[in-house]
Amino acid sequence: MKILSIQSAVAYGHVGNSAAVFPLQRIGVEVLPVPTVNFSNHTGYGAWRGPLLDPEQVREIITGIEERDVFGGIDAVLSGYQGGEGIGDVILDAVARVKAANPNALYACDPVMGNAKSGCFVAPAIPVLLREKVVPAADIITPNQFELGFLTGTEPDTLESTLASVDAARAMGPSIVLVTSVERPDRPEGTIEMLAVDDSGAWIVQTPHLPMKANGSGDVTAALFTAHYLETRSAATALARTVSSVFDLLQNTLDSGERELQLVESQEAYAHPRLQFEVTQVR
Repeated sequence: MKILSIQSAVAYGHVGNSAAVFPLQRIGVEVLPVPTVNFSNHTGYGAWRGPLLDPEQVREIITGIEERDVFGGIDAVLSGYQGGEGIGDVILDAVARVKAANPNALYACDPVMGNAKSGCFVAPAIPVLLREKVVPAADIITPNQFELGFLTGTEPDTLESTLASVDAARAMGPSIVLVTSVERPDRPEGTIEMLAVDDSGAWIVQTPHLPMKANGSGDVTAALFTAHYLETRSAATALARTVSSVFDLLQNTLDSGERELQLVESQEAYAHPRLQFEVTQVR
């Protein structure tokens, strides 16, 4: 399995490709990582160094990969946080080229815009770009509950309204939707959920809500879910494996007392998910 992953890169810590690549490699996926930035660390520290790549530079890297005649063997294109408007067009062009070489290839988009606690934290043009151009071209999207509402102009909170918002998102183009950070008002205290929907049904899984903010965990989630879906073509199985791996990664990080994801230390959680949480079909 080969995945072309177009995301940010950091030298210290784990976000973007620096979060997604190793877990994918650990489960046997060949990754072609293309950087959109090359920073010292993620911007959450308030200070960082290194270049934001011009979209044309990113396009050049992708063109160079294409010239190696490998696009026909790529199973998916994966993208995450989009720092500027120009990069969206570059990603969509790459998706079109990969799909021309391999019509069975999927495009998995993590439409990063913000979250319920901090609101939208991307440039104002990005949500519009995602909603109007990027998401309609995607096969898989992995928004959190807040981003799902933003994309669809809805306010998902209950299971029913969240499923309705997923239906609205699927009507835009993607057939597979993973919703992270689902917070229903009627859920047991101290829990959080993840919901996956494809043509065959909808499934939800509930885990303890760990008291932490972990930059990069969404990038790991999108990457693992994409790979597991590619392998199994089952939203339920991909959900079960992904939730298991990511929960153990977060628990290990919390236990370590470190700010950055304990990505390498948690490698057994990707290679051999414990499947410790029950996945329930809700539709």
